[in-house]
Amino acid sequence: MKSIRLDGKVIVVTGATQGIGEAVAVACAESGAAGVCLGGRDAARGAAVAAQLDAMGCPALFVRGDLAQEADCRALIQSAMTRFGAIDGLVNSAGLTDRGTIEDTQVAQWDKLFAVNVRAPFILTQELARLLRPLGTPAGIVNISSRSSRAGPPFLTAYASSKGALVTLTRNNAHALRKRRIRVNAINVGWTDTPGEHEVRRKEGQAPGWNERVGASLPFGRLLDTGDVSTLVVYLLSDAAEMMTGSIIDFDQNVIGAYGSDVHPPI
Repeated sequence: MKSIRLDGKVIVVTGATQGIGEAVAVACAESGAAGVCLGGRDAARGAAVAAQLDAMGCPALFVRGDLAQEADCRALIQSAMTRFGAIDGLVNSAGLTDRGTIEDTQVAQWDKLFAVNVRAPFILTQELARLLRPLGTPAGIVNISSRSSRAGPPFLTAYASSKGALVTLTRNNAHALRKRRIRVNAINVGWTDTPGEHEVRRKEGQAPGWNERVGASLPFGRLLDTGDVSTLVVYLLSDAAEMMTGSIIDFDQNVIGAYGSDVHPPI
């Protein structure tokens, strides 16, 4: 069986200062990565995560930037290549989840979400592909999408639309880069227990313990956690998944499109 490890690989992770991105960065270090480049906006958190990885024996570089800015996206990839001399994987985990319906979403909000959730992964992937062309080396790219990419609730109009676009970008890039062995896959993540989600629920007035209450009603008795997602990401980055590209993985405890025997599916 092929090893699900990242020994000798250098990985770039965006949104690496909290939540899924942070968990992915730590999981990469635990899996033997030769280096991890962390992208994020919070300098203090970035330094803390980098120090944690260094203490684990994995060299880490934090690059502060705003992924809504093209220059910052390109600088992240360039900085990683300058520091480590190679890039074997990219995880596009950074994302905005601002709420808004079709009627109250402002154009500025729409543009902001698309800049971070879609345009940034496009620019980061483009910059990496350009750098790797003369080297002829393979790579794995994982885009963190959402089950909302299929439609999403009414209050996530811009977010759901951006994730739908990210899914299409994933397939397009996977096809375009396949002959260079640059693999591109995406994970449609379901409801996940993250610091960001806790902040959203706090602002909505939900009492502490909401995650346990919601989790108890779900098929597997809990929400997804960041470790669930990071484990799958490591697999997709590893050589064990070297024949897998263009895949969109629904990572949730429900089967999308399936209905109970007592519910008539919509026509």
